[in-house]
Amino acid sequence: MLLDNEQVLLLVKLAQNGDQEAKTKLIEENSPLIKSVIKRFKDKGVEYDDLYQIGCIGFLKAIKNFNPEYNVKFSTYVVPMVIGEIKRFMRDDGAIKVSRALKTLNLQINKYIESFYEKEQRKPSIEELAKHFQVEEQDIIMAMDSAKMPVSIYTPIEDDGDSACMVDRIEQQEDYNDKMVDDIALKEVVKKLDARDRKIILLRYYYDKTQSEIAKELNISQVQVSRLENKILDNLKQKLTS
Repeated sequence: MLLDNEQVLLLVKLAQNGDQEAKTKLIEENSPLIKSVIKRFKDKGVEYDDLYQIGCIGFLKAIKNFNPEYNVKFSTYVVPMVIGEIKRFMRDDGAIKVSRALKTLNLQINKYIESFYEKEQRKPSIEELAKHFQVEEQDIIMAMDSAKMPVSIYTPIEDDGDSACMVDRIEQQEDYNDKMVDDIALKEVVKKLDARDRKIILLRYYYDKTQSEIAKELNISQVQVSRLENKILDNLKQKLTS
């Protein structure tokens, strides 16, 4: 049975206070949402299990930073946090192939650093990390450095005549969670438009106004509205795929 909003907020509050069972419950309940986000990035050079772990890291950060005063549902807040964590990993992960063991150790280190910081209000030293994971200090350094190289999947590819990057080739799904992901991404981009461009998009696509009606409201010609609309749509497309 799905949790209602009040139950979710209660679990988030408990998790923020260190309740591990609440964190686990939230991850279990939101696992379909996390999987819906990460499958948009499959076949992009990162294994599915790694993507899921990274998505969970983003989810835990969402728990930590969520505030009910944001006036948004927790699930709505989660989506861009998970997307951001995956894109950050793809941006920072090495173009040189790193062993799965090293990648796993790096992820474990990142989780431990976050947990350690929450308790001690400082980051652990290399020596402390090596002691915790029972490995040599150079292995800790190598694992952490493995995530600081350029990303091959962001290299432009031109096999089909365009200059898109591999990571931009995101599959589109039609289920509810994927539609919500797209809606949130679009909403974030629209919010960053200047006032006039945002008004044109809202009037045109949210209030079903014709170009002529918008032209009258903005006191410009219908031709100008048409040109502006095409320019704005091109800009939105570029931002959504970057």
